[in-house]
Parts: sequence; C-alpha cells; structure tokens
Amino acid sequence: MKASEIREMSIADIRERIEIEKANLDTMKINHTISPLEDTSKIAKARKDIARLMTILAAKESQN
Repeated sequence: MKASEIREMSIADIRERIEIEKANLDTMKINHTISPLEDTSKIAKARKDIARLMTILAAKESQN
C-alpha cells in the first residue's frame, strides 16, 4: 500500500486497516512456522506496511 493511498484514508479507516494487517501478519507467521512460505519477503513487506500505516496515523492525529 502506498503512502499516498493511506493519506487519503480517514483515521478510523487507518486504525481498522492496522488491525487487519496485524492479524494477517500473525497468520503468516504461524503458517510460516508450520510450513515455510514460498516468499518469505511477504512477512517483511507486511511489517513495513504496518509501520507505514502507524506513522501516517500518528501524523494525522498530531495535526488534529
């Protein structure tokens, strides 16, 4: 997800998206433990997306 797309979202939408992405990351980690993922870079990408969402959320909250 691109930063420009995230900036267009509302604060509530960003919070909801963070929760969804965290759940997906946990699921990926569990699945990777049981049987290795074909593309392990997906875990790193998911972590970066969550960090990007949280950074933009903090910036939006500080503006308001």
